[in-house]
This record gives sequence, C-alpha cells and structure tokens, in this order.
Amino acid sequence: MGDRAALAATLATGSVVAWIVTVGRMRGMDAGPGTDLGGLGWFVGIWVTMMVAMMLPSASPMVLLFARVARERARKGQAGFVPAWLFVAGYLLVWTVAGLAAYGLYRAVVSAGTGWLTWDGNGPYVAGAALAAAGLYQLTPLKDVCLRHCRSPLHFLLHGWRQGRTGAVRMGAEHGAFCLGCCWGLMLALFALGVMSLFWMALVAVAVLVEKLAPGGRQLSRVFALALIALGIWVSTAPASVPGLVQPGTQMMSR
Repeated sequence: MGDRAALAATLATGSVVAWIVTVGRMRGMDAGPGTDLGGLGWFVGIWVTMMVAMMLPSASPMVLLFARVARERARKGQAGFVPAWLFVAGYLLVWTVAGLAAYGLYRAVVSAGTGWLTWDGNGPYVAGAALAAAGLYQLTPLKDVCLRHCRSPLHFLLHGWRQGRTGAVRMGAEHGAFCLGCCWGLMLALFALGVMSLFWMALVAVAVLVEKLAPGGRQLSRVFALALIALGIWVSTAPASVPGLVQPGTQMMSR
C-alpha cells in the first residue's frame, strides 16, 4: 500500500510540475490557430512536457494497475521486478512520435505555402473544419474501442502481459497507442484552436480526464462531439466572437 501511495504521489507531482513548467514556458505565446511551432528541439521539449501535464493524470490508474500486477508477479516468482517508469516511458514515446508527426506535417504545409490559410481568407474555415472532423471522430467505432480500453484496462494487463523491461516499454507503448486512438481528435482540436494556448490546453486536458475516468465518460464523449462540431461552425462563421480564441496577427509571440 505504501508503494502504491508513493507511486501515485510521484505521478501527481510529475503532472503538477509539468503544468508549472508549461505555464512558465508558454505564457504569452498563444497566437491562435496556426501558431508557429518553433524549432524542432524546442517543440519536442514543450510537447513532451505538455503530454505529461495533460495525459499523465488520466493514465495514472493504468500505471498504478501495471505496478500492482508487476509486484504481484514478482512476489509469486513469475517474473523479476519491473519498475513502472518503463511503462510510462513507452507511453510517452508514442505521444512523442505523434508530436513529431504533427510537427512534420506543419513544416510540410509551411514549405508548400500558407497564403491560402490566412485568417482573413480561408483560415477560419480550415480551423472550423478541423474542429468538426474532431467532433465526428468522437462518434466513430474506433474512438469507442480505444476509449473502452482506456477506461477498462484490466483485461489488457492480464491477457497481454509482456515479460521484462522491454516488455514493460512495449506495454506502455501499446497503451499509448490506444490512448492516441482515443484522443487524437481532441489534440487536433487543440492545434486548430492554438496549440500554445493554455486556455484550450486546459479544456482539452479536462475533456480527456472526464472521458477516461468520470462515470458516464463514454456518454460524455458524445456530448463533446456535438460541442466540437458546434464550435467548428462558430469558428468558421464568427471567429472573433469565440471566447478565448486569439485572432492570428493580433498578438506577438515571444520566446
């Protein structure tokens, strides 16, 4: 029980520290949809920190369950002790790769030219379409499968256990893949609204936490779907009236 409490405290502390670092590094950087992502090294650093802040709280029950099963198996002599941080490393690796893919896509779009994405032109329609697409994904069977896994991971641990340290990393990565499948639409919404926005980041983090941990989270995911579709229409038609949405070009970014 003491080990479980210590691990829970460590996970909570890590998430809080990540939020503090994120707020410190991102304050004043929100330039709205299409915010410049900066250099690759800087982006990867802030992206991983964001994922620890946003995703670790909802992944903590899975990490605690993994640690519990690992201790029990070690106690019975079925395997050597495997630290939970290896599972967390595999989980974050998946989100790091996802961030790199998003960065690569961003750079490809910038290289191709972004004149057609200006906020005075097609920008609001593109952002609105991305939000609507994120909302529609919330209603798909794939979303439901991935969310069901994230909410009820015991079967995965009991029947998909992999031995050793490498196995722990692989299990973390597999769980991260389900988590990515569950949440990539919400992350798309974050990029559409301004990936450096602390306001939208906090809302997405709350949505992720509610979907995965709250009673009725699967039903609430459908409410979020309707909200995203409605927000997409709002951004497309009257972006200046959307609370918390920074209009590109109205605020200078600072590093």
